[in-house]
Amino acid sequence: MSGVLPAGACDCHCHVFGPAARFPYAEPRSYTPDDAPLEAYIALLDRLGFDRGVLVQPSAYGRDNTAMLDALTREPARLRGVAVGGAELNANILKEWHTAGVRGLRANEFRRDGKPYYQNGVGLKDIEPFYKTMADLGWHVQLWIDTRDLPDMADALARIPMPVVVDHMGRLEHHHGTHNPGFQALVRGVGEGRLWSKLSGTYRLGATPPEYLEAKPFHDALVAANPANLVWGTDWPHPRPEGPMPDAARLRDVFLDWTRDAAQRQAILVDNPARLYDFPAG
Repeated sequence: MSGVLPAGACDCHCHVFGPAARFPYAEPRSYTPDDAPLEAYIALLDRLGFDRGVLVQPSAYGRDNTAMLDALTREPARLRGVAVGGAELNANILKEWHTAGVRGLRANEFRRDGKPYYQNGVGLKDIEPFYKTMADLGWHVQLWIDTRDLPDMADALARIPMPVVVDHMGRLEHHHGTHNPGFQALVRGVGEGRLWSKLSGTYRLGATPPEYLEAKPFHDALVAANPANLVWGTDWPHPRPEGPMPDAARLRDVFLDWTRDAAQRQAILVDNPARLYDFPAG
């Protein structure tokens, strides 16, 4: 291993699935995952050395956040959540979710050939009516997007009065390069403090395991821009992976190998998640 995780380290992107008999998946859906229940995730955190984790509502459950909320209520000190919802929400529901540990809503603007790639996604326009309540609660918007589309979202993003966290380094396939205008828009946004990014999903950039070296320039560009607006996550249990199924321990070690500076590790793994997801100090 490339180093020891600092105390309070947080895996800022993961999912829980099932048991399907208790928490059935949405119909229709883009994929059917294997069960990956809370107990398995807590065991993963312990094995990898993370004290905290952030559950992200996956599209396989659509707008039914029951499985995630159940996990949050069972591990309130250790977990936070990012939910999915739209017109069915109201301020009271958001406040109830806040009490349960939710700290953001996820907008899915990820497209291929101009069409949504995942079923059950909720777009920015669907959650815009709740921006004020979200901002009052100290929440953020998590944005799932191919960063090539980020410049076209500039006006919509400018209306968001809270942090915007872009998933998986913008999920740009590495052959497009770090000079791609969309990725550069992400780098500028992070550098100016307008955007955050997750240094997760290394394998989703089409990089070659187990070293994933093609993704390193994207990681390095974001860290150089502003390490105070970055977090990291395993993306466990890696639903619908592009390429071979990755190993979470290996992804952790790649991050540590690429992030040798102790202050940057502390910021990305501990301090930034504590601010963004409202974990208690210490």
